[in-house]
Amino acid sequence: MLPTDQASIPPDQPSWAQHPERGSMAMLRVITWISMKLGRRQARLILHLIAGYFLLFAPTARRSSRAYLTRVLGQPAHIWQIYHHFLTFSATIHDRIDLLNNRFDLFDIHVHQPEAIETAVAAGQGVLLLGAHLGSFEVLRGVGQRHPGPRVVMVMYEQNAQRLNAMLSAINPLAKQNIIPPGRMDSMIRVQEELENGALVGLLGDRSFGKEKVQSVTFLGKPALWPSGPFRMAVILRRPIFFMVGLHTGPGKYEIFLEQLADFTDVERDEREAVVHQTMEKYVGLLEKYCHMAPYNWFNFFDFWQ
Repeated sequence: MLPTDQASIPPDQPSWAQHPERGSMAMLRVITWISMKLGRRQARLILHLIAGYFLLFAPTARRSSRAYLTRVLGQPAHIWQIYHHFLTFSATIHDRIDLLNNRFDLFDIHVHQPEAIETAVAAGQGVLLLGAHLGSFEVLRGVGQRHPGPRVVMVMYEQNAQRLNAMLSAINPLAKQNIIPPGRMDSMIRVQEELENGALVGLLGDRSFGKEKVQSVTFLGKPALWPSGPFRMAVILRRPIFFMVGLHTGPGKYEIFLEQLADFTDVERDEREAVVHQTMEKYVGLLEKYCHMAPYNWFNFFDFWQ
């Protein structure tokens, strides 16, 4: 019997929206100011203070970090491991400033197995890239830099997009992202148009919002709810979809991994449910793989298994 979609629980505000991370927006403001005033090297020293602040004064994030690290490490998480988790998060936020200013010369970015996407790009085909709050999705621009032609487009909820673009404009007026909000009548049409024009369309597949449909898939030993929307979009558009993750592996160092999740080009209508769930299971399996590879890169600081 195939799993069926269910409404996201609770119906209006999922856990990550009820407890917005002091995270990326507030931290980006602080680190941006420090970096612009003091410079990159000095700002890196301040990251330790920011990580310490999270450790002391962000109890929800601290509990969530401990729960996740205990699962991924296979033993109770130590306080210094939680601190390292917050420090890695702070470092990726700090790096975002220079990535948005196109200072790729400051970074060592290694892209693993880019051949499949390069083939699609060379043929003028658009590509769907599915990521997560694992590592830095901003290094997607690093992939784009390898091919100056493709346009990079993000599918993102409008409220988040407005806040993000306001901050990006303050960092670099030219960095405003091309964003398509999901859930609108024309969202699918706009994504299809971008793909037909050869764009790289990025989505994040690890958080649901509002009444979005979800399915249960086991993650790190316990069932969790995952949005099925990104996978349904790919199957309806009959497009291949790739998993992408940009792992922070050290100061200024990122490893980008690309793996094809599925090619929905020839999926029949009566096969969609089975193929969608199989692809979701593969996606979650890849998340587990890369969480074990770089455990401090997981940046969902809320009760993920609620």
